[in-house]
Amino acid sequence: MQRDRVEAILQGLRTAYPGASSRLHYRNPFELLVAAILSAQTTDDQVNRVTPALFQRYPDPAALAAAEPAVVATCIKSLGLYRMKAAHLVDAARTIVSDYGGRVPDNPDDLLRLSGVGRKVANVVLSNAFGRDVIAVDTHVFRVANRLGLARADDVGETERQLMAALPPGSRGEAHHLLIYHGREVCRARHPRCGDCILRGYCREASDEAGD
Repeated sequence: MQRDRVEAILQGLRTAYPGASSRLHYRNPFELLVAAILSAQTTDDQVNRVTPALFQRYPDPAALAAAEPAVVATCIKSLGLYRMKAAHLVDAARTIVSDYGGRVPDNPDDLLRLSGVGRKVANVVLSNAFGRDVIAVDTHVFRVANRLGLARADDVGETERQLMAALPPGSRGEAHHLLIYHGREVCRARHPRCGDCILRGYCREASDEAGD
């Protein structure tokens, strides 16, 4: 892909969403890992409503590792799949304590060993907590990147690979947030607001009627 096209798309997104960053509330890698696991099929706002009390009760991996999943589930029962997520959280915390000295690991292979952690969650933690130049691909990133031609892929894994190749080094974490903001605000799955999109000229699916 032409570098000037990629940079033009990124610059357009920067103009539209200055200061775009994670909407999850966290203070350290452990809190981000927990919030990211909880965010599966759940909005960030919903996660942010339950995490303050959860973090107060379980402030570190050791406290969470000592908990019973059923008790943790009562703290997050307003979220979807809360029983499964509670089990993942406790199991992940126990692995962190037993295998990593109570510290969230800072490399993808070890993160992917943790219960409830797939590539998206691992890359969210690596990028936001540890400053690694990776991109997490969620449904928004997948949709927007493929519509804009930054990727041409049928699955999130291939989309991630293509974005890592297309995006300039140092921009991948920023691009993750920019693409998410655009997916939420304009380039929605249903009824995208194409008439309001500053990147319409780059889109493979732009429609005159979309968003009416």
